[in-house]
Formats: sequence, structure tokens, C-alpha cells
Amino acid sequence: MVSVRKSLLQLLFAGSFMKRWNDKHRSMDLVEIDKQAHKMMVAWMLYELNSRHLPEPERLALGLEIVEGGLFEYLYRLVITDIKPPVFYQIKANPDHYGRLTAWVFDQLEPRVRDLGDDFGHRLREYLAVPEGTTPARRILDAAHLYASGWEYSLIKRDNPWDDELLEIESSFRDGLARFADLTGVADLAAGLFEGKKTALGHFGRLLGQLRFQTRWSQTPRIPETSVLGHMFLVAAYAYFFSLAVDACPARRLNNFFAGLVHDMPELLTRDIISPVKQSVAELGGMIKEYENAEMSRRVFSVLTEGGYAGLSDRLAYFLGIEIGSEFFECIRDEEGRAVRVTPEDLSERCNRDGFDPKDGQLLKVCDSLAAFIEAYTALRNGITSDQLQRAVWRLRTQYASVVLFGRVHVGALLADFD
Repeated sequence: MVSVRKSLLQLLFAGSFMKRWNDKHRSMDLVEIDKQAHKMMVAWMLYELNSRHLPEPERLALGLEIVEGGLFEYLYRLVITDIKPPVFYQIKANPDHYGRLTAWVFDQLEPRVRDLGDDFGHRLREYLAVPEGTTPARRILDAAHLYASGWEYSLIKRDNPWDDELLEIESSFRDGLARFADLTGVADLAAGLFEGKKTALGHFGRLLGQLRFQTRWSQTPRIPETSVLGHMFLVAAYAYFFSLAVDACPARRLNNFFAGLVHDMPELLTRDIISPVKQSVAELGGMIKEYENAEMSRRVFSVLTEGGYAGLSDRLAYFLGIEIGSEFFECIRDEEGRAVRVTPEDLSERCNRDGFDPKDGQLLKVCDSLAAFIEAYTALRNGITSDQLQRAVWRLRTQYASVVLFGRVHVGALLADFD
């Protein structure tokens, strides 16, 4: 039976500490978890655009390969930490050196992923054993990696005019993305990033990247600080592993990951209003939701639709629960393709089949709360004294003390593992 443990939750959060571009002057910290979030958002776009011609089973298989591949690469990165990319590329080019490094990495990861089951461990080992690949999933992930890293490069370029590596770095991103020009969407993303062209996809990619500028818990000092972008990746990763634990069908697993990955996107457009304020002021939550939907329609949905990406717009709206009122409501597609709200019980029993295109609500909310708990708990453990953080930890422990997801995941017991 698959289960999720404290050690895995903490490992996934560790990317919040990992600084990127550490040898360059930066006007702000760039951290690994933010880059991974941006990468997987771009991977989602490329997946949607390049899988429409596939039969449904093949399309789902490709999506799962992309999601798990992204998670495997992130876990690998968490272990090798400070190895600079040029050195790592040399290691990957030497099969013996890469094999030895990867065997050591898997030894470090195995205790953390053991409870996810033998099948997951086998897929992890099999994926990491191959340093490079030309499968559609690998190519989409590689293109997404280059775009997200190139976006970060665009932030630091002007801060390092004396750096003689800059031209070589920029060329590597341009040339790298050019190798994937046959993938639908890559040309538009590259044109928006490197040439300043106003493409719909380029606009969307930049907008997603801006979520790293928005700090969570903005009124409370924390170590580490986390962005809305990184938080969404954490929720997505938690949602995927919880989906494995509740035996979700492939489509449901995929939807839960991508829904977690974008669930806070509207906050970029309306600023983050802390939950206690939303809950304390009568009707404020509903008013904010109206503003968010209006801004999403104006700045995201309409731009994508008018730019020829109506399919992306529709899919994003489904993940955000626009038709049913909340991203935290369970939903499926009916026979006419409309989003329909269902109960958690219906979702896990009658509708836990790929044909329903199912997406969780309560499970996503639990993962959102767990990510907030990890953020607050870690800050307190790192010596930050804050009434707000202490109240948040106490409130979440109390709220979820007796919550069990679909009879399989005891959330209260998981939180009790944190001393």
C-alpha cells in the first residue's frame, strides 16, 4: 500500500533553500523550487499542445511520463545540490561516472520514496539510469527546462554586464530551444523570451514566471521565504503522491498535479490576501473570487483564446474550477464535455475512471494546507518567533486531526509526525 511520509514532504520542500545562479550577481534570490514550478508549467503547455493527436490512453501515458519525469529530475537535483551545470554535463557524458553518481543518488533517495511502493521505485531508478533521452516526454521536459532557466537568465543579464560567460550562456539557451522548434509552442515561447515578440504563449509564460516575485506570508518574516510559484509546485507534488496513495486513476493523478500547479495563479492578478482576512470579513472571499475571475478572463483566458490557444484556456479554466465555483471542488466532465461538481465519494468510487476526466477538490485543499504547514513549521524550527506562524501550525493540526482521505491517508497522523 502506498503511503506518504514526513521525510518525503520535507525533502520536496528542500528546494526552497537551494539557491540558483549562485556565482552571479542577483537582485533577488532565485531558488530551485521556483524554477521547477516554472519548468513544469511550461511542460504542461507543451504537453497539451503536442498530444492532441494521440489516442486517449497514449495521451495520458505521455502526461504521466512528463509529470513523473519532472519529479524524478527534481529529486535528483535535490541530492546533487551544488554541482554546477557545466560539471554535471561532463559527468553525464561519461557513462561510468554518471552511473556511479546515480547509484549514490538513488541510495540517498530510496529511504524517502520506499513507502511509495516498489513500482514507483522501479520507475525512478529506470528513469535516472538514462542521462539523456529523445522520447517525447524527455524532449518536452528538456525544452521546458531551457525556457525556465532562460527566463531566470533574463532577470540577471543586466546585473552582470562584466561577466564574460553571459554570451555563451545566452547562446546555449537559444541554441538549445532551437533544437526543439518542431514541438508546437516552442517557437512562440522562444520568440517571446529572446526577441521580445508579443506572442500569446510568450505572454503566458512570462506571466507564470512573475509568480516568483510574489512572496507568501508577506507580513511575517520566515526562513526560508517562499513564493507563490514555489508553493504551487509543492502543492502539485504533494497532490501527485497523495493521488498514488488513494489509488487515483491516471487521468485523476494527472489532473491533480496540474491543478495544484496552477491553483494560486489568480493571486498574481489580485495580490495575495491572507486567509484570516478572507475568512473574517463577510462576503470578502466571494468578492475576491469575482475579481480574480474577471482578471483571469481579461489577462489570461482571452489572450490565449485570441492567440489561437483556446484549448489551453479551456484546460486552465477546468483546473481552476471556473465553471463550478472553486478549484477545491471535486469535478468531472459530463457527456457533453461540461465541468460538473460531484461529491468526494462519487469521485473516488463511481467516477475514478479516465473517461470522466476526474479532478479532486478536498485532496488538493489538504495538500495546499500541508504546504502552508511545512512553510510555517520550517520557519519556526529555523528560529523565527511569530504568533502568526504558531497560530497557523496549531490551527492546521487541529483542523486536520481527524481527517482521513478516502479511508487511506490519515492527515492528522501525518501532521503528528512533526514534533
